[in-house]
Amino acid sequence: MRRTLDRTTREFKSIPTGEVWPRERTRWADLVNPMTTRWIGVAARIGVTTLFLGCGGGDDSAQADTPTYPNMAPLAQYLFPSRQDEVALARSAAPPAIAQGAEVLVLGAKGYESVVRGTNGFVCLVDRPWDNNFDSPDFWNPKVRAPECFNRPAARSVLPAYLRRTEWVLAGVSRAQMLARTKSAVAAHEIREPEVGSMVYMMSKRGYLGDAVGGPWYPHVMFILPRTAGNEWGADLPGSPIFSDSTRPEPVTMFFVPVGRWSDGTARSEAPARSDGAQPASTHSH
Repeated sequence: MRRTLDRTTREFKSIPTGEVWPRERTRWADLVNPMTTRWIGVAARIGVTTLFLGCGGGDDSAQADTPTYPNMAPLAQYLFPSRQDEVALARSAAPPAIAQGAEVLVLGAKGYESVVRGTNGFVCLVDRPWDNNFDSPDFWNPKVRAPECFNRPAARSVLPAYLRRTEWVLAGVSRAQMLARTKSAVAAHEIREPEVGSMVYMMSKRGYLGDAVGGPWYPHVMFILPRTAGNEWGADLPGSPIFSDSTRPEPVTMFFVPVGRWSDGTARSEAPARSDGAQPASTHSH
Protein backbone atom coordinates (compact mmCIF):
# COMPACT_ATOMS: atom_id res chain seq x y z
CA MET A 1 0.00 0.00 0.00
CA ARG A 2 3.48 0.23 0.79
CA ARG A 3 8.01 5.90 5.36
CA THR A 4 10.66 10.32 7.46
CA LEU A 5 13.13 11.64 5.44
CA ASP A 6 12.96 15.29 6.21
CA ARG A 7 15.31 15.21 9.13
CA THR A 8 17.49 12.18 8.54
CA THR A 9 17.59 11.75 4.80
CA ARG A 10 20.79 13.63 4.34
CA GLU A 11 22.51 11.23 6.71
CA PHE A 12 21.31 8.13 4.91
CA LYS A 13 23.94 6.36 2.86
CA SER A 14 23.43 3.82 0.11
CA ILE A 15 23.20 0.31 1.52
CA PRO A 16 25.82 -2.05 0.04
CA THR A 17 24.49 -4.85 -2.14
CA GLY A 18 23.57 -7.91 -0.13
CA GLU A 19 22.94 -5.97 3.08
CA VAL A 20 19.55 -5.06 4.45
CA TRP A 21 20.58 -2.33 6.85
CA PRO A 22 23.23 0.38 6.94
CA ARG A 23 26.35 -0.20 9.00
CA GLU A 24 25.83 3.10 10.79
CA ARG A 25 23.80 2.99 13.99
CA THR A 26 20.85 4.64 12.33
CA ARG A 27 17.25 4.48 13.54
CA TRP A 28 15.32 2.99 10.62
CA ALA A 29 12.00 4.55 11.59
CA ASP A 30 13.54 7.97 11.04
CA LEU A 31 14.80 6.97 7.60
CA VAL A 32 12.08 5.18 5.97
CA ASN A 33 8.36 4.54 6.27
CA PRO A 34 6.14 3.92 1.19
CA MET A 35 3.09 5.75 2.34
CA THR A 36 3.15 7.40 5.74
CA THR A 37 3.55 10.94 6.88
CA ARG A 38 7.27 10.83 7.56
CA TRP A 39 8.22 9.76 4.00
CA ILE A 40 11.57 8.40 3.55
CA GLY A 41 10.17 6.89 1.32
CA VAL A 42 10.35 3.19 2.81
CA ALA A 43 8.33 4.66 1.69
CA ALA A 44 8.07 7.77 2.74
CA ARG A 45 7.53 9.00 6.57
CA ILE A 46 10.48 7.94 4.64
CA GLY A 47 7.75 6.13 3.65
CA VAL A 48 4.70 3.98 1.58
CA THR A 49 5.55 3.66 3.58
CA THR A 50 4.77 4.10 5.14
CA LEU A 51 4.67 2.73 4.20
CA PHE A 52 4.76 3.19 3.20
CA LEU A 53 8.90 6.54 2.96
CA GLY A 54 13.90 12.60 0.91
CA CYS A 55 14.49 15.57 0.36
CA GLY A 56 13.46 17.42 3.45
CA GLY A 57 15.93 18.93 5.79
CA GLY A 58 17.32 21.18 3.08
CA ASP A 59 17.66 24.93 3.25
CA ASP A 60 14.65 27.18 3.58
CA SER A 61 14.74 28.26 -0.05
CA ALA A 62 14.68 24.66 -1.22
CA GLN A 63 11.74 23.93 1.05
CA ALA A 64 9.95 26.98 -0.28
CA ASP A 65 10.19 25.47 -3.77
CA THR A 66 8.66 22.19 -2.66
CA PRO A 67 5.27 21.76 -4.32
CA THR A 68 2.20 21.51 -2.13
CA TYR A 69 -1.04 19.68 -2.77
CA PRO A 70 -3.76 21.20 -0.58
CA ASN A 71 -6.62 19.76 -2.64
CA MET A 72 -7.39 16.85 -4.88
CA ALA A 73 -6.29 17.32 -8.48
CA PRO A 74 -8.62 16.49 -11.38
CA LEU A 75 -9.28 12.75 -11.42
CA ALA A 76 -7.61 12.31 -14.79
CA GLN A 77 -4.25 13.11 -13.19
CA TYR A 78 -4.53 10.03 -10.96
CA LEU A 79 -5.42 7.67 -13.80
CA PHE A 80 -3.20 5.80 -16.25
CA PRO A 81 -3.32 6.31 -20.03
CA SER A 82 -4.23 2.64 -20.40
CA ARG A 83 -5.24 -0.28 -18.24
CA GLN A 84 -2.34 -2.28 -19.65
CA ASP A 85 0.11 0.25 -18.25
CA GLU A 86 -1.50 0.08 -14.82
CA VAL A 87 -1.60 -3.71 -14.82
CA ALA A 88 2.09 -3.87 -15.73
CA LEU A 89 3.06 -1.47 -12.94
CA ALA A 90 0.88 -3.28 -10.39
CA ARG A 91 2.52 -6.60 -11.26
CA SER A 92 5.98 -5.10 -10.82
CA ALA A 93 5.37 -4.96 -7.05
CA ALA A 94 6.27 -8.64 -6.62
CA PRO A 95 8.52 -11.18 -8.35
CA PRO A 96 6.95 -12.64 -11.53
CA ALA A 97 6.40 -16.04 -9.91
CA ILE A 98 3.92 -14.30 -7.59
CA ALA A 99 2.60 -11.45 -9.71
CA GLN A 100 1.71 -13.48 -12.78
CA GLY A 101 -0.85 -15.47 -10.80
CA ALA A 102 -2.24 -12.52 -8.88
CA GLU A 103 -5.53 -10.76 -9.31
CA VAL A 104 -4.98 -7.21 -10.56
CA LEU A 105 -7.08 -4.17 -9.69
CA VAL A 106 -7.03 -0.87 -11.59
CA LEU A 107 -8.49 2.50 -10.62
CA GLY A 108 -11.62 3.67 -12.37
CA ALA A 109 -14.00 6.59 -11.96
CA LYS A 110 -15.90 4.89 -9.12
CA GLY A 111 -13.14 2.89 -7.48
CA TYR A 112 -10.88 -0.05 -8.14
CA GLU A 113 -12.02 -2.71 -10.59
CA SER A 114 -10.72 -6.25 -11.01
CA VAL A 115 -9.37 -6.65 -14.54
CA VAL A 116 -7.21 -9.76 -14.19
CA ARG A 117 -8.48 -12.87 -12.49
CA GLY A 118 -6.02 -14.37 -10.01
CA THR A 119 -5.13 -17.97 -9.26
CA ASN A 120 -2.85 -17.76 -6.22
CA GLY A 121 -4.68 -15.54 -3.73
CA PHE A 122 -2.46 -12.49 -4.20
CA VAL A 123 -3.91 -9.13 -5.24
CA CYS A 124 -1.75 -6.48 -6.95
CA LEU A 125 -2.65 -2.85 -7.51
CA VAL A 126 -1.11 0.61 -7.67
CA ASP A 127 -1.86 2.70 -4.60
CA ARG A 128 -2.59 6.39 -5.05
CA PRO A 129 -1.48 9.17 -2.68
CA TRP A 130 -4.51 8.99 -0.39
CA ASP A 131 -3.11 5.77 1.07
CA ASN A 132 -0.79 8.07 3.01
CA ASN A 133 -1.64 9.18 6.52
CA PHE A 134 -4.18 11.97 6.46
CA ASP A 135 -1.65 14.63 7.47
CA SER A 136 0.87 13.68 4.78
CA PRO A 137 1.96 16.52 2.44
CA ASP A 138 1.67 14.00 -0.41
CA PHE A 139 -1.92 13.02 0.37
CA TRP A 140 -3.18 14.60 -2.89
CA ASN A 141 0.07 14.40 -4.90
CA PRO A 142 -1.06 13.13 -8.33
CA LYS A 143 2.41 11.82 -9.15
CA VAL A 144 2.32 9.16 -6.45
CA ARG A 145 2.14 5.59 -7.76
CA ALA A 146 2.90 2.83 -5.24
CA PRO A 147 2.72 -0.73 -6.62
CA GLU A 148 1.77 -3.31 -3.99
CA CYS A 149 0.95 -7.02 -3.94
CA PHE A 150 -1.11 -8.28 -0.99
CA ASN A 151 -1.11 -11.91 0.05
CA ARG A 152 -4.43 -13.62 0.74
CA PRO A 153 -4.76 -12.65 4.44
CA ALA A 154 -3.80 -9.03 3.73
CA ALA A 155 -6.14 -8.85 0.73
CA ARG A 156 -9.01 -9.98 2.96
CA SER A 157 -8.29 -7.91 6.06
CA VAL A 158 -6.10 -4.91 5.15
CA LEU A 159 -6.85 -3.96 1.55
CA PRO A 160 -10.60 -3.29 2.05
CA ALA A 161 -9.91 -0.20 4.17
CA TYR A 162 -7.91 1.37 1.34
CA LEU A 163 -10.54 0.45 -1.25
CA ARG A 164 -13.20 2.05 0.93
CA ARG A 165 -11.09 5.18 1.36
CA THR A 166 -10.70 5.36 -2.42
CA GLU A 167 -14.47 5.31 -2.84
CA TRP A 168 -14.74 8.18 -0.37
CA VAL A 169 -12.13 10.13 -2.31
CA LEU A 170 -13.96 9.65 -5.59
CA ALA A 171 -17.24 10.67 -3.94
CA GLY A 172 -15.71 14.00 -2.91
CA VAL A 173 -15.44 13.35 0.82
CA SER A 174 -13.00 15.75 2.53
CA ARG A 175 -9.85 14.61 4.23
CA ALA A 176 -11.20 15.53 7.66
CA GLN A 177 -14.44 13.64 6.99
CA MET A 178 -12.51 10.57 5.81
CA LEU A 179 -10.46 10.56 9.00
CA ALA A 180 -13.63 10.82 11.09
CA ARG A 181 -15.27 8.03 9.11
CA THR A 182 -12.21 5.83 9.51
CA LYS A 183 -12.17 6.31 13.28
CA SER A 184 -15.89 5.55 13.45
CA ALA A 185 -15.44 2.41 11.34
CA VAL A 186 -12.66 1.24 13.64
CA ALA A 187 -14.79 1.87 16.73
CA ALA A 188 -17.68 -0.05 15.16
CA HIS A 189 -15.34 -2.91 14.22
CA GLU A 190 -16.11 -2.38 10.56
CA ILE A 191 -12.37 -1.99 10.05
CA ARG A 192 -10.80 -4.88 11.90
CA GLU A 193 -7.33 -5.97 12.86
CA PRO A 194 -5.27 -7.66 10.13
CA GLU A 195 -5.39 -11.42 9.85
CA VAL A 196 -2.46 -13.51 10.98
CA GLY A 197 0.13 -13.77 8.23
CA SER A 198 -0.77 -10.53 6.43
CA MET A 199 2.06 -9.21 4.29
CA VAL A 200 2.64 -7.01 1.23
CA TYR A 201 5.34 -6.91 -1.44
CA MET A 202 6.68 -3.50 -2.53
CA MET A 203 9.62 -4.44 -4.74
CA SER A 204 8.98 -2.34 -7.84
CA LYS A 205 11.73 -0.05 -9.09
CA ARG A 206 9.16 1.87 -11.13
CA GLY A 207 7.02 3.37 -8.38
CA TYR A 208 6.90 6.97 -7.17
CA LEU A 209 6.29 7.16 -3.44
CA GLY A 210 6.36 10.93 -2.99
CA ASP A 211 8.30 14.08 -3.71
CA ALA A 212 10.65 13.56 -0.78
CA VAL A 213 11.68 10.22 -2.24
CA GLY A 214 11.51 11.15 -5.90
CA GLY A 215 11.05 7.53 -6.90
CA PRO A 216 10.55 4.06 -5.41
CA TRP A 217 13.06 4.16 -2.55
CA TYR A 218 14.32 0.60 -1.93
CA PRO A 219 12.62 -2.78 -2.51
CA HIS A 220 11.00 -4.06 0.66
CA VAL A 221 8.31 -6.26 2.12
CA MET A 222 5.81 -5.28 4.79
CA PHE A 223 4.38 -7.47 7.53
CA ILE A 224 1.10 -6.13 8.91
CA LEU A 225 0.02 -7.00 12.44
CA PRO A 226 -2.50 -5.81 15.00
CA ARG A 227 -1.06 -3.01 17.14
CA THR A 228 2.32 -4.28 18.26
CA ALA A 229 5.23 -2.56 20.00
CA GLY A 230 8.15 -2.25 17.62
CA ASN A 231 10.54 -3.68 20.18
CA GLU A 232 8.62 -6.96 20.07
CA TRP A 233 10.27 -7.42 16.69
CA GLY A 234 13.47 -5.63 17.60
CA ALA A 235 12.44 -2.91 15.16
CA ASP A 236 13.76 0.65 15.05
CA LEU A 237 16.90 -0.25 17.00
CA PRO A 238 20.48 0.53 15.96
CA GLY A 239 21.60 -2.02 13.40
CA SER A 240 18.17 -3.65 13.11
CA PRO A 241 17.02 -4.48 9.56
CA ILE A 242 13.40 -3.87 10.58
CA PHE A 243 11.47 -0.70 11.26
CA SER A 244 7.87 -0.17 12.28
CA ASP A 245 5.00 2.26 11.93
CA SER A 246 1.90 2.38 14.13
CA THR A 247 0.74 5.87 13.18
CA ARG A 248 -2.17 4.97 10.93
CA PRO A 249 -5.74 5.35 12.24
CA GLU A 250 -6.48 1.71 11.38
CA PRO A 251 -5.62 -0.85 14.12
CA VAL A 252 -2.38 -1.98 12.49
CA THR A 253 1.36 -1.91 12.92
CA MET A 254 3.45 -2.24 9.78
CA PHE A 255 6.91 -3.77 9.90
CA PHE A 256 9.14 -2.92 6.94
CA VAL A 257 12.06 -5.07 5.83
CA PRO A 258 14.25 -3.83 2.93
CA VAL A 259 15.45 -6.60 0.64
CA GLY A 260 18.42 -6.96 -1.68
CA ARG A 261 16.74 -7.17 -5.08
CA TRP A 262 14.00 -5.55 -7.10
CA SER A 263 11.11 -7.65 -8.33
CA ASP A 264 12.79 -8.08 -11.72
CA GLY A 265 15.77 -9.74 -10.03
CA THR A 266 18.23 -6.89 -10.40
CA ALA A 267 20.35 -6.05 -7.37
CA ARG A 268 19.55 -3.09 -5.20
CA SER A 269 23.13 -1.90 -5.34
CA GLU A 270 22.09 1.72 -5.29
CA ALA A 271 18.95 3.79 -5.38
CA PRO A 272 17.37 4.13 -8.83
CA ALA A 273 17.44 7.49 -10.55
CA ARG A 274 14.67 9.95 -9.76
CA SER A 275 12.07 10.38 -12.45
CA ASP A 276 12.99 14.06 -12.70
CA GLY A 277 16.65 13.25 -13.31
CA ALA A 278 17.82 14.56 -9.96
CA GLN A 279 19.69 12.52 -7.40
CA PRO A 280 17.38 10.60 -5.05
CA ALA A 281 16.84 12.12 -1.66
CA SER A 282 19.54 11.40 0.80
CA THR A 283 21.54 10.06 -2.11
CA HIS A 284 19.16 7.29 -1.97
CA SER A 285 15.59 7.40 -2.84
CA HIS A 286 4.36 2.83 -0.97
